[in-house]
Amino acid sequence: MAIPILGIINALSLKDSGSRKVAGNVPYGPAARQMFDVYAPTDAAGPLPVVFFVYGGSWMDGSRHDYDFVGRAIAAQGFVTIIADYRLLPDVEYPAFLHDCAEAFEQGLKVVARYGGDPMRVGLAGHSAGAYNAAMLAFDPQYLRALGLLSRVKALALLSGPYDFFPFDGRITLRTFGAVRQPKTTQPINLVESDAPPAWLATGGKDQLVYPRNTIALAQTLRAAGVPVTERHYEALGHPGTLLALGRPWRRRAPVLAEMTEFLRRALG
Repeated sequence: MAIPILGIINALSLKDSGSRKVAGNVPYGPAARQMFDVYAPTDAAGPLPVVFFVYGGSWMDGSRHDYDFVGRAIAAQGFVTIIADYRLLPDVEYPAFLHDCAEAFEQGLKVVARYGGDPMRVGLAGHSAGAYNAAMLAFDPQYLRALGLLSRVKALALLSGPYDFFPFDGRITLRTFGAVRQPKTTQPINLVESDAPPAWLATGGKDQLVYPRNTIALAQTLRAAGVPVTERHYEALGHPGTLLALGRPWRRRAPVLAEMTEFLRRALG
């Protein structure tokens, strides 16, 4: 999905009245893109569970400002929600954008209590390349585990993510991962351990960009490791559809928001 189109969609979308942005442009590093926004329900009493949502964009595009409708949608369901920007190619290379996500997560948990969030009850969520980033934070020990924060992650909710795409044979994956000396370490499916958090994995049956086999393979791998998994296939949706279904009025196409947040509510307590 082209980012300018998503910006227009976000601008024209009706936002959920049961939530609001409670903090904007919160820095987690010195770079211009190292900032995050925080959303919260308008009338819920805390401390509330927290969702750290990572957007996609092929690791080359994206702005948190275009995902206001996502932050508002998740927050209206009773979660304090953090959406962070991270540095992109070609300004940085793999794995710098993953370290940015980890640092944003760390700083977000330091401040989320002031907005009504419980930093001990956190879910990682994401769409497309953002789902990849979230999976890597959860599975690869050099990120959240190295920061002593992996135990905070109680659930994963991932939409249409690439988790098993080696060997690299596409323009995007070659550009992003082609120079990595140990390419198999870039694949979330190869990093799953039995202590991974429970996962809710969704894909669109019409996805021609990140094929549903990625979700199927990761779900199978998690189950084999003894990790609880909920797997959802929304047959009418394409790649952007699982994201758009979080917002209004696209929810009528598939119950993505309701089912994702029901899972997160149960997992986070």
